[in-house]
Amino acid sequence: MRRGSGAWLLAPALVILLGAFVLPVAMMVPTSVHRYVPLIGITGDLTATYYTRLLTDSYYLEIIGRTLALGLTVTLATLVIGYPVAFFLARTPSRWRNWLTILIVFPLLLNLVVRTFGWIALLAQNGLVNQALRALGLVDSPVKLLFNFPGLLIAMTHIFLPFMVLVLIGAISNIPRDVEDAARVLGASWGSAFWRITLPLSAPGILSGSILVFVLTISALVTPRLLGGPTYQVMSTLIYDEFLQRLNWPAGSAEALLLTIMVLALVYLSGRLARRTGASA
Repeated sequence: MRRGSGAWLLAPALVILLGAFVLPVAMMVPTSVHRYVPLIGITGDLTATYYTRLLTDSYYLEIIGRTLALGLTVTLATLVIGYPVAFFLARTPSRWRNWLTILIVFPLLLNLVVRTFGWIALLAQNGLVNQALRALGLVDSPVKLLFNFPGLLIAMTHIFLPFMVLVLIGAISNIPRDVEDAARVLGASWGSAFWRITLPLSAPGILSGSILVFVLTISALVTPRLLGGPTYQVMSTLIYDEFLQRLNWPAGSAEALLLTIMVLALVYLSGRLARRTGASA
């Protein structure tokens, strides 16, 4: 092969990225700066109203903050629950690890809509969760777990937990056991070896899993739409309503572009953090 001809190997991936991501996003840019008039449609007048409204109006700022808070909380919850599970699976003998991993992946084989309706049945006022709480005497009246933050947190943590676990299993499995054994031989306790050896070496997996879960959470539509309802809005449901309910494509395009910028900024900053952490290590 001629020098530099290997760059053509990237051509298929670049074409797919250009057609599936760059062009659709670029098409929203001119749409987002045109004015929408009800009963008339998109006009030729240029305006930046939809962008300034997103950054100044308290209603939209609350939705943006709610979306980010949900993403951060779900990411933290999946990390706290998923790390011990991934650590156990990574240290389990291989003959059992595959079967246990299948149990983790199994919920992903079920349709997302079906899982969401299952959580609606569980979290309803007369659902199994409230029935159990009242049977145990923990509450006197049903706890509201639908159309609010706690319900979304519980359901989305369950839905995205397998992604975090799968990423962490790979990261922890790549840590040589000899390093941990050497720390124990030199007098470190199990806890000290974990905090000073295992946890820092698994940091790239923690970062990758956190980015994946956060991006999936803030861009999820089905679960927030069904469990959050029309009253508990996040960015994805707001964009859906602008495009398909109000037919205000310029406003929806501006909101979608803002969500895209938020995701790209997160990925860029996380990449910088990963490189800095790797360099310091």
